[in-house]
Amino acid sequence: MAISQDEQTPATEPQGAATPAARVPGKQALKTTSPWGRDDETDPQEYARLLDLYDSSFRNLAEGEVVKGTVLRVTANEVVIDVGYKSEGVISVDEFLDETGQVIVREGDVVDVLLERTEDREGHIVLSREKAEKMKIWDEVERAFQERKVVIGRVVERIKGGLAVDIGVRAFLPGSQIDVRPVRNLDALKGQELRMRVIKVNKKRGNIVLSRKVLLEEENAEKKKSTLETLAEGKVLRGVVKNITDYGAFIDLGGIDGLLHITDMSWGRVGHPSELFKVNDEIDVVVLKYDQATERVSLGHKQLMADPWTTVMDRFPAGARMAGKVVSLTDYGAFIELEPGVEGLIHVSEMSWSKRVKHPSKILNVGDAVDAMVLGVDPAARRISLGLKQVESNPWHELAEKYPVGTRIKGKVRNLTEFGAFVEVEEDIDGLIHISDMSWSKRVKHPSEVLKKGDVVEAMVLSIDAENQRLSLGLKQLATDIWEDFFSRHQVGSTIEGKVVRMTNFGAFVELDEGIEGLIHVSEFDDSQGGEKIDLEIEKSYQMKIIKLSPAERKIGLSIRALTNANYRADYESFSEAQGQGGATLGDHLKHR
Repeated sequence: MAISQDEQTPATEPQGAATPAARVPGKQALKTTSPWGRDDETDPQEYARLLDLYDSSFRNLAEGEVVKGTVLRVTANEVVIDVGYKSEGVISVDEFLDETGQVIVREGDVVDVLLERTEDREGHIVLSREKAEKMKIWDEVERAFQERKVVIGRVVERIKGGLAVDIGVRAFLPGSQIDVRPVRNLDALKGQELRMRVIKVNKKRGNIVLSRKVLLEEENAEKKKSTLETLAEGKVLRGVVKNITDYGAFIDLGGIDGLLHITDMSWGRVGHPSELFKVNDEIDVVVLKYDQATERVSLGHKQLMADPWTTVMDRFPAGARMAGKVVSLTDYGAFIELEPGVEGLIHVSEMSWSKRVKHPSKILNVGDAVDAMVLGVDPAARRISLGLKQVESNPWHELAEKYPVGTRIKGKVRNLTEFGAFVEVEEDIDGLIHISDMSWSKRVKHPSEVLKKGDVVEAMVLSIDAENQRLSLGLKQLATDIWEDFFSRHQVGSTIEGKVVRMTNFGAFVELDEGIEGLIHVSEFDDSQGGEKIDLEIEKSYQMKIIKLSPAERKIGLSIRALTNANYRADYESFSEAQGQGGATLGDHLKHR
């Protein structure tokens, strides 16, 4: 029913008259003529009809519904939005700010909002843009779950049992569903974007469970099928380093992994696979072996490059001087890298001309740059022998010029052995004074009887053997030879006095001079055929005759019988005459007696 504009409301109303229309916000009071002819009363039925007609002109909205609204105005603190309801909605401007803090809407924009309540205390409807966005995301999540679609999310943090992932709303990615292989360092995934599949969703409880493993298994199955169709030994493939271990690296060839062993990574020395590759590197590999039954694939990387040992003799001829780097030390020598893939060995015996090198670490350290001479090459055995001392002059070859035989030198006793004393002649060059060259007269049983370690001594150079690095020295040669002096003053047949110093079963040793001893054979003082027997006593002196002189052997033969036996004298005189005439010697005569 149309309502006229010139209808007026009476100034007063009868007591008990109902005027509900007057309390409706935004409406004029309606008056109708009652059946009884009274103009100031409203028909209740007509009023209800008109009220329904007014409400039907607005949208039929329900709380919890996501609706579209138009931005009416934007202020510093709020955004006013018209959703077609009796009143407008107000949302805090914070819900419309981007990452830089700028407002992203303006008047006239149409936005999705959630109707939380139809009216607040101020008469406005309560709206939320953030909740509307989340409602839309939940709808998309449920649709992705039902249709098995891929969702993309960013890892927020590590939590108990797995990872928290942001896909618009917070979701859970269990640790067992992250990859097809166990992942040790979950913290490393923080901030990464992952492709996953929704495997469980409960909107009422707000639970979303994701799986990356399921998606990877599906993708790997497709890749594996394609890879296996073309996989063959000798084929070169492009792969991605998936994992690194101490013994090699696993390479993803596309749905199937192959092992690149550390020995097949490079022709050169590799301490650890991480020295050459890191996870996610793309590399070329060649299939060395493929077992279809077990689907195991062995890969090689160095095989894509020429073997440097095939031409090693051309590049490292014997006698050439080469530069290299020490890469390893052992008890017996040092390995030198001449170029990537080619190493040579400097044996400990080839490190110094003069030093006695007990361990290579005394001369070299890992990482040192060295020059060495190629001594020998064996390509079949992949061996190169190197010498360190050969690049320097041999001090032993110069030694003979500096110290000719007979030269007097001074040096410090560096060491004593059972057979002699080593004397330092120059730095790292020692000469040996043999025990037999320490004294002309004294029978030296041990060098410590004459010398001690640290003594500075003067000695004579006796001989030099540069090839065998031997230098012989003499101590006694600096003193007068008392034997030569004795032989020059005595002759066979001379009478001499001597003191018995020791007895043996074959005779008695007699001291004739200081450091000079002779031997009285037992037959020369004890006649077993009935002659006179002489009992000799130690430390007692006796007269005797010299019956033999041997300067070369430094031996003197003595006899007491020769003083008392007339026959012996006659024999001696006859043989002396024979000796003077070029006959048999006295020594020969004594042998036949």
